[in-house]
Amino acid sequence: MQIPAEITRYIENYNAEYGQAKLTEAAHKLSNRYREQNSCGKPLISNEAEALAYVTARMPATYGAVYSALSETLLGVPSLKINSVLDVGAGTGAASYAADVLLDPESIVCLERDFRMSSIGKDLFSKSSAALQNAIWKTYDITGGNLPYHGDLVVSSYVLNELNPQSLDDAILKLWGAADQILLLVEPGTPKGYSILKRARDILLKQKAHIVAPCVHERNCPLPENDWCHFTCRIPRSRMHKQLKSADAPYEDEKFTYLAVTPKEIPANHNGRILRHPQISKGYLTMDVCTENGIAKVKYSKKDGTLYKSARKKGAGNSIPLPE
Repeated sequence: MQIPAEITRYIENYNAEYGQAKLTEAAHKLSNRYREQNSCGKPLISNEAEALAYVTARMPATYGAVYSALSETLLGVPSLKINSVLDVGAGTGAASYAADVLLDPESIVCLERDFRMSSIGKDLFSKSSAALQNAIWKTYDITGGNLPYHGDLVVSSYVLNELNPQSLDDAILKLWGAADQILLLVEPGTPKGYSILKRARDILLKQKAHIVAPCVHERNCPLPENDWCHFTCRIPRSRMHKQLKSADAPYEDEKFTYLAVTPKEIPANHNGRILRHPQISKGYLTMDVCTENGIAKVKYSKKDGTLYKSARKKGAGNSIPLPE
């Protein structure tokens, strides 16, 4: 997956200005704070160096996760036209960037509680598309009052996992109330991230929401208690990113989970969702697939013709037609 050139250039320019040692120290402090204070609902960024370390270490991965989740979501509603985007807990604008690339919306609103993050986002947007340049940025905390804006697409990425349990249900309902056509929630691909979105799924179904992705049905999740639904996108690492994380690989695999819902009736989904990477054998491949009838191990062979050829190009997280 390619990261927009503006993001890459921005990261490189600021990395050169601050230097590796200062950003590495800031990244380590920020990482420790996330581990110690996660789910406390408190701001985690304390200075500009930490905000820039966050941009270097996390913005590409957040962009990739939202891009992947939104791409699959749009396959489920191909005729839907999204004109406005509301990015709640926008950070430095990674989710808005992904939405802009995929949707070319007319307007974007970013709500973020940390002025350091929004300041970087504004600066970054000033070098981007017209919609991003004209984006509205407002200070807002999801644990505060009602959302002051609506959007055809409301996206909230890596936000709910930072809330304390007492604030979670209320935040989910606020986000749902602001979504005119699609609500997209993206969280870390961990057992905790999955449990948060499973909770959101239960709440939103009671609000008459309809699931667009990744679920292919609206019944109880069929996964066993010791498993969780998550997917992966591969993100290229910059030189500074590798240095901040003391990593050698030129890429990072970002694990994420997501939920996309709509207030509109949508056609029944008879496809499956690939849960694990396919097992490839000579002349056939086997996949664990979530279907409307539960989880199944599905086999695609060369006898399936074009369906087999298509299946060979698919990976975990992709929607796929089922063989007869």
